[in-house]
Amino acid sequence: MPVTRSAKKALRQTKRRHERNVVVARALKDAIKKYKKAPAADLLSLVFQKLDKAAKVNVIKKNTASRLKSRLSKHLNPKR
Repeated sequence: MPVTRSAKKALRQTKRRHERNVVVARALKDAIKKYKKAPAADLLSLVFQKLDKAAKVNVIKKNTASRLKSRLSKHLNPKR
């Protein structure tokens, strides 16, 4: 357990941030699963929004978001 006042505050902040990050990550993961099950343009748009939001708040890195966008787009329009 934290002893100093600043350590206690840091623990509170960490807990709040963790809860927020888990919500964003869970929403992203659910959206990706839903899209992979049945690829559709409107679902892809939703996944892109979730990826951008997760990258914006540093839940995932920007390049990871870009890579996932590219890979998920291929599900909608696969080359033959």
